[in-house]
Amino acid sequence: MTLNEEPKENLELIWGATEIAKLIGRSPRATFYMLDNGEIPAKKVGGRWVVERSKLIAFFKGIAA
Repeated sequence: MTLNEEPKENLELIWGATEIAKLIGRSPRATFYMLDNGEIPAKKVGGRWVVERSKLIAFFKGIAA
């Protein structure tokens, strides 16, 4: 790897509360509530919620354990 190359990470990002809701099996309204209250490890970027799929899955697996 040269100095100009960046490490290639495979980030699978989930954009938007509706898509996050589909992934976690909740209604969009319930998901918005969870996002606004910081219950889901997501961030707002440009007015849209975004979360890395692997982090979201790990988060919910941790809650279930």
